[in-house]
Amino acid sequence: MIDTKGRVVMISGASRGIGFAIARKLHDLGYTVSLGVREPARFVLQTTDWDPLRLLTCRYVAEDWKTHRQWLDDTTERFGRIDGLVNNAGRWSSMTLAAPDEAELDRTYAINVKAPLNMISLCLPWLEKSGTGRIINIASLSGKRVKNDRVAYSISKFGVMALTHTARRAGWDKGVRATAICPGLVATDMTADLTAVSAAEMTQPGDVADIAAMILQLPNTAAIAEVLVNCRLEDSL
Repeated sequence: MIDTKGRVVMISGASRGIGFAIARKLHDLGYTVSLGVREPARFVLQTTDWDPLRLLTCRYVAEDWKTHRQWLDDTTERFGRIDGLVNNAGRWSSMTLAAPDEAELDRTYAINVKAPLNMISLCLPWLEKSGTGRIINIASLSGKRVKNDRVAYSISKFGVMALTHTARRAGWDKGVRATAICPGLVATDMTADLTAVSAAEMTQPGDVADIAAMILQLPNTAAIAEVLVNCRLEDSL
């Protein structure tokens, strides 16, 4: 297992849900974490008990690529390295094939696919310099199979899967490993009104955080391309 001491991980969408759970887990394990959130001033109240020497909170807006570059620059200026990138920020879309909406499709794609693509591109030289750089994309089971007619969301998550495998190939020879974590229903704000399944029956954000932590600590010789996570039995999986 890779030692966590001194390793720096950037996590987008870290203010709540899966992103916050991953950030807390990694901080507790000894990582230095750089968190990308929409409103850093408000988020700081959630981390008052964290080690300030191992924490940086920056503004990150998925649709605004200028904030991507600024987050990266602030992180490298402060810590001098990047060892991991967790692309967690994302959005749900209820758009269907029967009622397409170009603006809705564009925004979903911009947040779920284009933003992590740009972050990977920006961070890749630093991850390669690490020698054991790690990329984790929080995808979805909706990127592995189609179970409903929410086409914009499914298309975007299938795109995340292609992005992950492209990143695996691009960074492999320099020690970068990329993984897509594909959860089904997770007990977060996003799923609160989507299904009759209760929050207690869903995968918990902390469970996804445990998986992410395990992936980040695996050596280069134990790479995992995809992790499928479900709270219920599906015959197709």
